[in-house]
Amino acid sequence: MRQALRGIWVIAYRELLRFARERSRLASSLGMPIIFMVVFSEGLKRQIGALAVGVDFVKFMYPGIIAMSVFINAIFSGLSVVWDREIGFLKEVLVSPLNRSGVVLGKALGASVIALFQALVMLALAPLFGVPLSLRIVLELIPIVIVLAFSLAGFGLLIGSRMRSQQGFQVLIQMVVFPLTFLAGVFFPVNNVPRWMEIVSKLNPLTYGVDAIRRIFLADEVSARALASSRPIIGVTVFGHTTTTIEDVALVGLLGAALLVGAIFSFNRHT
Repeated sequence: MRQALRGIWVIAYRELLRFARERSRLASSLGMPIIFMVVFSEGLKRQIGALAVGVDFVKFMYPGIIAMSVFINAIFSGLSVVWDREIGFLKEVLVSPLNRSGVVLGKALGASVIALFQALVMLALAPLFGVPLSLRIVLELIPIVIVLAFSLAGFGLLIGSRMRSQQGFQVLIQMVVFPLTFLAGVFFPVNNVPRWMEIVSKLNPLTYGVDAIRRIFLADEVSARALASSRPIIGVTVFGHTTTTIEDVALVGLLGAALLVGAIFSFNRHT
């Protein structure tokens, strides 16, 4: 058991070293969320800000941007599998004492730590956009980010285990990232959109991660009247029931467990 945990940590540590040496990756992964913040907060605030009634649109959107940053970093964990396969390193790992499940868990752990770091960097930038920050928010956010990152890393590894080229992986991921991001309630409340979009959004697992993070930021600001309305701006209403933060995290965690099991199965089958 101890040897297996050590092997998992070695795989995770390698992912962290690779991230630390690729400074361009940090800049690019933070660049997209910041661009979205600048464009939407300044250029489109007046046009679409009315969707989040009763709350400043920038404050409403910022938690979603943090979730998007976590999503992008976690799902790209699958790229490391494709890269290792192309350079032949994966074969060396597979002949080590560590079993294939440990490889998947190690890569997911490394991706989760990287995603957490990116989320903390985004938190540090919050005052620049006029978003208030407190120690309570940071402490409550960390475990949610870890669960969300670990779950989405399983999704990235599930895709990466089936891909044979980096180009193919990146094209497929781009086709996945943008629809899931825009339909996760990052830029608008999922309870206040056309019916068809509301249904699709509530089938999106990222939606519940966005809502859990948003609740931490807006719980003290959203009035009881807004929460009691038929279309609240926080909380995901499913069959008349509005989810709580614990329910959001539990749903993401259950999905993450299923995705990790799927990633391990796929990794065992395709490597």
